Amino acid sequence: METLAVKTPDRGNLDPARNVMAWALAPQPEAVNLAAKLQAVESLKPVHQGLHAPRVATVRVLPSGIGERRIAPIVPVKLSRMSAANEYRVNNYSGPHRPRRPRNAPVDHFDFYDHDGVRLQKLMAQAGVASRRVCEEMITEGRVTVNGEVVTELGVRVNPADVIVQVDGMTVQTNEKLIYMAFNKPAGVVSTMEDPDGRPCIKDFLRDSMNERVFHVGRLDVETEGLLLLTNDGELANRLTHPSYEVPKTYLVQVRGPVESGIGAELKKGIRLEDGVSRVDSFKLVDSAPGHVLIEVTIHSGKNRIVRRLFEAVGYPVEKLVRVQMGPIRIGSQKQGTVRNLSKVEIGHLLASVEM
Repeated sequence: METLAVKTPDRGNLDPARNVMAWALAPQPEAVNLAAKLQAVESLKPVHQGLHAPRVATVRVLPSGIGERRIAPIVPVKLSRMSAANEYRVNNYSGPHRPRRPRNAPVDHFDFYDHDGVRLQKLMAQAGVASRRVCEEMITEGRVTVNGEVVTELGVRVNPADVIVQVDGMTVQTNEKLIYMAFNKPAGVVSTMEDPDGRPCIKDFLRDSMNERVFHVGRLDVETEGLLLLTNDGELANRLTHPSYEVPKTYLVQVRGPVESGIGAELKKGIRLEDGVSRVDSFKLVDSAPGHVLIEVTIHSGKNRIVRRLFEAVGYPVEKLVRVQMGPIRIGSQKQGTVRNLSKVEIGHLLASVEM
């Protein structure tokens, strides 16, 4: 019976004293066939436990029937016969495997990178932009900026309080300490947080458990109803009320009817008042009833009692006035006297309307 010798030579940092010689019997005396080779290689596995996994590059049958086994970085072992040289060589087969995920580019080169911060896609998902997977796609597509710098790599960590995140140019509100609310003010409520005369005020409609101090954006006179924004974001409040941003405000105006034709054109052209010329941006008849007309007007001026003064100047004193929209925020079906938090989408549109 012929014997097959297999040797593992010294390699690199392996201890030469740990080299081993393993012997396996081949079943045929005249030629070492493939089955015997495989059996010999399998017999080596217990010998090499604790060193390295058995790795074979070439097995050559010598005239004496002895084959030499050399180490190569291929595993698992699979032998195939080479016709002319009477040798067996390992196939480069490693079995089914999952392709390695490409290593992400380093992301700590950004000035806003914070090792202790939150991953950008997680922050966006928590802010209600989309699911985390969709947020990752937005980042890799180059649709997300942080402090004005485009981010396309995943793994960026940021401090939510120190960065401005924008998706497609729209700011994502990431600072959880900032509050944005809509208050549907009833008539008879003064637009202050406290009133020394004891009249109903905004604070009376806020929940007692609210610890953050908020303030109202602009004012509505006592008899005017409708939308009043509340926030603790001072920069937003300043921009919403600053004339340079021309934030539009929409009102429903009830006056005695019928209204003469041409009144709308006159209001859009401009009326000279004691503090200068003012005009409405749009004028639309909404409804009419015997003796009353409901008109929708949009105006960007923030002057005191401007809508009432304009209609009085054209001969139609206001009977009832309701503000239904400010910028992109609408009062909708919100009940009178209630306060609600703005949605993430509403906040994003509101910030975008004043270039924040």
